[in-house]
Amino acid sequence: MPNPLSIAPMMDRTDRHYRYFMRQITRRTLLYTEMVTSAAIMHGDKEHLLGFSLEEKPLSLQVGGDNPADLAECARIAEGMGYDEINLNVGCPSSRVQSGNFGACLMAKPQQVADCVAAMIDATKIPVTVKHRIGVDDLDSYEDMVNFVKVVSQAGCQRFTVHARKAWLEGLSPKENRDVPPLRYEDVHRLKQDFPHLFIEINGGFKTLTQVEQHLKSVDAVMVGRAAYDNPYLFATVDKEFYTEAASFFNRREVVENMYDYIDKWAAKGLKLNKITRHMLQLFTGIPGSRAWKQHITENSCRFGVGSEVVREALAKVPG
Repeated sequence: MPNPLSIAPMMDRTDRHYRYFMRQITRRTLLYTEMVTSAAIMHGDKEHLLGFSLEEKPLSLQVGGDNPADLAECARIAEGMGYDEINLNVGCPSSRVQSGNFGACLMAKPQQVADCVAAMIDATKIPVTVKHRIGVDDLDSYEDMVNFVKVVSQAGCQRFTVHARKAWLEGLSPKENRDVPPLRYEDVHRLKQDFPHLFIEINGGFKTLTQVEQHLKSVDAVMVGRAAYDNPYLFATVDKEFYTEAASFFNRREVVENMYDYIDKWAAKGLKLNKITRHMLQLFTGIPGSRAWKQHITENSCRFGVGSEVVREALAKVPG
């Protein structure tokens, strides 16, 4: 899937309601689910875990696991549900993920990752991609990363998303692993030079579209993480700038208004309003009225049975 921009899979953030909200801002950016374990996909409530609206596409399911047969079944399920891609997580350093023998610890086992990828590719027609770190613990040389990519690409993976920080499996929390290890963008740029036939995407620390544009000169794609959540309207112009779409984009007020029917549909099903509006709080970041917007939603969205009227009242507090 040639796609130059994506929003990173983020636990407790990139759920279906966040993704639907972001589709009011960008139609083309590739979106990801939160990471879902292979065991949960196979044995859990699939509609609850994997359900999505067609408006969220293009959409990739990120899965965590280390068993080729299980991951192959997950790939079949993903394809059957209409996902556009399935992505294997080889980057998460949390202790919970390590205890399941997947995530970043698999960087030390490139052949096992290759076996997983090969099984997934055999099971589905949708692209199978991998998100990984530049290294893990003491296996953090450029040569270590090259070996990992070489082995996994030989199994058929053509798209690699590289978080340009190594991961420490001991001594750092997942949050610290997103900030403490230094960024090594040049290693990812070099990877693209050494593997020109592969689709290489870079991830880590991007906050502006100027940065995105600059890195696209050296790699095929850029993945934005926390900035896409903390400042979602950052993506308002990307369809025009990076996908050359002629269509104009919605202003912030229109984005909110576009959410009313969606909110009321879910409210009618009994969903608490804050499950949706928590993702919308930062829409007016840097704009007069942002504080009043957030305060009104925060104070009222936990009430039972409320719907879009709370959001309409909050919007009325924003000038313009």
